[in-house]
Amino acid sequence: MPYPSDLTDTQWQCIERILEDEMLCRKRIWPLRSILDAIFYVSKGGIYWRMMPLELPPWQTVYYYYRKWRLNGL
Repeated sequence: MPYPSDLTDTQWQCIERILEDEMLCRKRIWPLRSILDAIFYVSKGGIYWRMMPLELPPWQTVYYYYRKWRLNGL
């Protein structure tokens, strides 16, 4: 069941263009869309990283991408 903070298909299409370089990297266990959904879940819900629901990617993975993109200016 989707969360209110999840990306719509239209929003994902816009963001996917920006992250094309990330899509070319090695194969991932978790899709980038799921990682972004988890980042938005934390930021919109104001919760701690470790309190993310279990059906989302692990908080360590999500936080890694959050920090990486934040430091790169994405």
